[in-house]
Amino acid sequence: MIYLTVWSCIAALVFLAVLAIGLVHICNALDSIGGRPTSYLAKLRFGLRAIDKECSHLEPQVMRINSGLGAVAGGLGAVHQELAATAAALRGS
Repeated sequence: MIYLTVWSCIAALVFLAVLAIGLVHICNALDSIGGRPTSYLAKLRFGLRAIDKECSHLEPQVMRINSGLGAVAGGLGAVHQELAATAAALRGS
């Protein structure tokens, strides 16, 4: 009976040691991705922030262009209706 307890304790200690080693490897891998200022994640964050700052002035311009294009679409709809009516009149004559 005592042997079973000892072997269980040894197995639990081996399991915990393997788990700790695995966690250390995972932490090292994550640290290389985003733990330092020179890591890939930090460089990506810096680049995305630069893109956000550079493109922030585009939103008002795009909204103005979008409203202008909406007016053009309305005008083209009217032209389409007139052309359809002209085509129907030409087919009828």
